[in-house]
Amino acid sequence: MATTSIHTSAKTRTAVAGRDHGRLRSPYSTWFYLPAAVVYGVLFAIPTFASFYFSLTRWSIFESRFIGFGNFTTFFQEPALVKGFTNTLIYAVVTSGTKVVLGLLLAVLLTSQIVARGYLRSVVFFPVLVSTIGVGLTFTVLMNPERGLINSGLSVLGIDGPGWLTDPKYALLSVALVDVWKGVGLATLIYIAGIVSIPAEYLEAAKVDGATAWQSFRRIILPLARPATVTVIILSLIGGLRSFDLIWAMTRGGPGFTSDVIASVIYKQYQAGFYGLSTAGNVVLFVVVTAIVLPLSRFLNRKEVEL
Repeated sequence: MATTSIHTSAKTRTAVAGRDHGRLRSPYSTWFYLPAAVVYGVLFAIPTFASFYFSLTRWSIFESRFIGFGNFTTFFQEPALVKGFTNTLIYAVVTSGTKVVLGLLLAVLLTSQIVARGYLRSVVFFPVLVSTIGVGLTFTVLMNPERGLINSGLSVLGIDGPGWLTDPKYALLSVALVDVWKGVGLATLIYIAGIVSIPAEYLEAAKVDGATAWQSFRRIILPLARPATVTVIILSLIGGLRSFDLIWAMTRGGPGFTSDVIASVIYKQYQAGFYGLSTAGNVVLFVVVTAIVLPLSRFLNRKEVEL
C-alpha cells in the first residue's frame, strides 16, 4: 500500500508539473509581453540602432552619405572634447558622491523621532519636482556676482563672494552644487525606504546591548541599507554622466569651455549643423556611460551578494 501511495503521489506531481510547464509555454505569456516589447522596440531599440548607423554618415534632413568612421575621427580631434571628458567625470563623481553622503545623513535624520518629520521630508523632496530649467535660471540670478542674493548675503558678513558662474575656477562646481540641491531629495527618499525596511528588532537588540547611536549606524543601518546605496550611486552616476540641461541653463559650457561636458559639446556640434558628428558624439556618450555603469553595477551587486 505504501509503495502504491508513493507511485500515485509521484504521478500526481508529474501531472501537475506537466500542466504548469504547459501553462508556462502557453501563447498567453507571449502575447502578454508583446505590447511592452513593441513599445521598447519603437522607443529604444530602433532609435539606438538608427543612431549607430547615422553616426557613420554625413546626413541632413533630406539626404545622407556613408563616410565610415570619419565622424568619430573628427569628434576625437575636437579641442573641447578632452576638457568635456574631464569635466564630465569630475561632475559625475562630485554630484553622485555628495548625494550619497547627504542623502544617507538626511535619511537617518528624517527617520528619527524629530518634530515635524513629515513636513521636513516634503521640504527635502520638493526640489526634485521643480523643473530643471527653472532651477537653473533661478540660481543663475541668485549667483550673480554683483546683484545676486548669495553674494549680497555674504557681503553683509564681510565676505567678498566669488563669481560663481563667471570664474573658471568655480563655474563647474557651482553647477554641481545646484545639481546636488535639486537631486538629493530623491537620494534621501531611496535611503528612507531602505532604512524603514530594516527590522526594528535589530535596532532594539542593539539598544538593549548598550550600542551607541554611532555603533547602530555603522553596524546595522549602513550594511543593511547597502541596496539603497547601490541604487543611489548608479542613478546619480548615470545622471551626472548624462547631465546637460542644468549646465546649459546656467553656463552654456562657459566661461569659455571651462564647464563644458560631453553632452554640451555634442549639442554645440548639432547647433553648428554637423548632424552626423553630433550623432557620433551621442554614440560615444552611450558607450562611455555603459562602459562605466555596467561594470560598476555588477561589482557593487556582487559585493552585496557576498555580504
